[in-house]
Amino acid sequence: MRCSCKFWIAAIVVVFGAGTSLVALAADHREKTETAKHDVVDTAASVEDFSTLVTAVKAADLVGALKEEGPFTVFAPTNEAFAKIPQAQLEALLKDKAALTQVLTYHVVPGKVMAADVVKLSQADTLQGEPVKIVVQDGKVMINGAEVIKTDVECTNGVIHVIDTVLMPPQ
Repeated sequence: MRCSCKFWIAAIVVVFGAGTSLVALAADHREKTETAKHDVVDTAASVEDFSTLVTAVKAADLVGALKEEGPFTVFAPTNEAFAKIPQAQLEALLKDKAALTQVLTYHVVPGKVMAADVVKLSQADTLQGEPVKIVVQDGKVMINGAEVIKTDVECTNGVIHVIDTVLMPPQ
């Protein structure tokens, strides 16, 4: 099933803490500069820790949509986040294109939402149709209970924010 609308995988962000070292900031800037040369799909495909996400995007036939102009904000679950889902449930999800599309589009928010903007939000509407709740607590940004663990990975058609749990849309 190919959707004619643009897909934006959402990830919302954490503002760098005061204790972030200059070396860490320099490394992060270098990474952002390098990844800004690729779209969200190619950026995710270049990171081993997103291999399950990339497999899911391919299984849902969303690659073409996510290579569109955007901008997209992507909440990108890591392989470890996908590993929290029981193996049989994950395998079933990867085989159910309609359900997989619902889950993946629940990770997409229209526009480019950078870390500095997240503190102004309490929720964000997803491409799936249901909003995600955003809570800033103890210096951490939580999206429906998933922690944002890396922010502002800039891409040519948006931004990726890494999360530690796969977001499941409400039933």
